[in-house]
Amino acid sequence: MFTCSPFASLIEEEFEAWRFYKSDKYDSRDVERLHQDDKWVENYLLWRHDVVDDTLKMIDESFQWRKEYTVNDLTESSLPKWLFENGALFLHGYDKEGYKLFWFRVKHHTRDPKQQLEKKKLVAFWLEHYARRDHGKPLTVVFDMAETGISHIDLDFVRFIVNCFTDYYPNFLTKIVIFEMPWIMNAAFKIVKGWLGPDAISMLKFTNKNDVQEYISGEYLPPHMGGTDSFKYSYPPLVDDDFQTPLCENGPITSEDEHESKEEIDVDTKETGDLNEEQNLNQKKVSNSEEQISKSEETDKTEIKPKNAKKALSTFKGPLLHISPAEELYFGSKETGEKKCLIVLTNVTKNIVAFKVRTTAPEKYRVKPSNSSCEPGTSLDIIVSLHGGFAASLQDRFLIMAAEMDQSSGAGVPELTQFWKEVPRTKVMEHRLRCHVIESSKPSSLTLKENAFNIPAKTNEDLHLQLTRLLQINKRLQERIDRCLWFQQLSVVLSLLSVTVVAFCFYLAYTQRS
Repeated sequence: MFTCSPFASLIEEEFEAWRFYKSDKYDSRDVERLHQDDKWVENYLLWRHDVVDDTLKMIDESFQWRKEYTVNDLTESSLPKWLFENGALFLHGYDKEGYKLFWFRVKHHTRDPKQQLEKKKLVAFWLEHYARRDHGKPLTVVFDMAETGISHIDLDFVRFIVNCFTDYYPNFLTKIVIFEMPWIMNAAFKIVKGWLGPDAISMLKFTNKNDVQEYISGEYLPPHMGGTDSFKYSYPPLVDDDFQTPLCENGPITSEDEHESKEEIDVDTKETGDLNEEQNLNQKKVSNSEEQISKSEETDKTEIKPKNAKKALSTFKGPLLHISPAEELYFGSKETGEKKCLIVLTNVTKNIVAFKVRTTAPEKYRVKPSNSSCEPGTSLDIIVSLHGGFAASLQDRFLIMAAEMDQSSGAGVPELTQFWKEVPRTKVMEHRLRCHVIESSKPSSLTLKENAFNIPAKTNEDLHLQLTRLLQINKRLQERIDRCLWFQQLSVVLSLLSVTVVAFCFYLAYTQRS
């Protein structure tokens, strides 16, 4: 969570007084979140350039909109199935800066006033789904206008999408990539530019097959856009990041495949033999006193997990597990050579919690353990390491899935395999981590290099506070410049008046003499 700035505190106080008059127009869950989520408040402020009145107005409008569209209650089951099957809107892939792509395949959209509200709710569903999942990290919108014509133009729907980013989801848009816009739509998009406003107009990127890869690499572009992405939209299930099983220390773990054979389970048992030994030690630790742990184990743990290292990390506090770091894994570039990261899981329940780790780049990473369980009240380390000649990328993501197990359930590979087949998706906690590549030798998160920790010099919170201060300083400088310009203009006017008066006096003196 971001450290709350004075502006954010002021916003919360002002909004509390304001909502007294409009309490029936807001969802109480949004009001509660406003008081708890400082980052959300900061995003509203940043999007409105720290102008309190404008920020309050945006919060008011977005909160009323959220209640009107029942945003907090939008789920996959609450929307018609045909909306998802249509494939006009979905999330998939990342741009070159590591931002998620929100695709609008215009050729699959048809104008129909009767279906307009449901389609708008689908947009709200996707945006809310991603905003909560990735903690409000901004999106890049892609308007794929290939094979479109006049029949696909729906300015009302386009305006709704634009308004979602300009009015309802603060600081949530990085750019709008428009691919192969037909010339017949030039007039229509002149209108769209008017809706965007001066700040957002610079985010419009008109592209074609020759230059679209300036913003999105070919691996996330379909063939008709000049890319190599073989992804084809289909539903069900809901399109996700295509997380896959990573490599463990001894090779790929196949126990997560629903169609695996008994032979594969046997292979998994061999591959994760070390993991089972580690689990048995953890169970002994819980049932016996801490004195029964051998000195060698204590020495190893001290080398891998210094106490002060955990305190320096940000932590995601989920209902089943606390996960450190909260948002990003920091890897070094090829120059710095830092290839390992540590994820710390802490079980905060009274039951055993099963977990597994997946990634969007399984060929790059080794994860140990990637499919295991955590005893009640204990912490467990997951080592994530790059292997071969691979380098981390901003597009890489990790997914941690966790679910409570019955005390009677075993924690071996076959039991975990069966458990993940049977556990309802509604009982699975999911948390995503993104990768960050450190160019300098001072990482800003926990990074493992030869079993040593580089503690962050600056956190995201510090950088955010510095950015906020810079914005405030910039605002004060602008005010001073405006004041100086005003005095300069006043001086010029007074000088002109003085010259005019002197000239008039000379004129009077001259006329009197003559």
